[in-house]
Amino acid sequence: MKSISLKIDNTFLEDINKTIKQNRYSTRTEFIREAIRDKIKQLEKEKAIRKLAFLKGSLNPKMSDDEAGKIAIKEIAKRFDLSLD
Repeated sequence: MKSISLKIDNTFLEDINKTIKQNRYSTRTEFIREAIRDKIKQLEKEKAIRKLAFLKGSLNPKMSDDEAGKIAIKEIAKRFDLSLD
């Protein structure tokens, strides 16, 4: 595992510390790692949604928005290894 250095404004650090206590994180590192993972997932989801929106135009014109939405949801769930049950 690699170490990195991070400079944070005191006010922001106070907010982080407060959040850590309220949500029972054991360390700042744990909190920051999770925040970074969440941000990466969010960006990947946004990219997938943009791609699906672009591809929607190439779908069968007889397909309803509801059907296209179901396909999009299945593709996103598949991409992020989510269960739709």
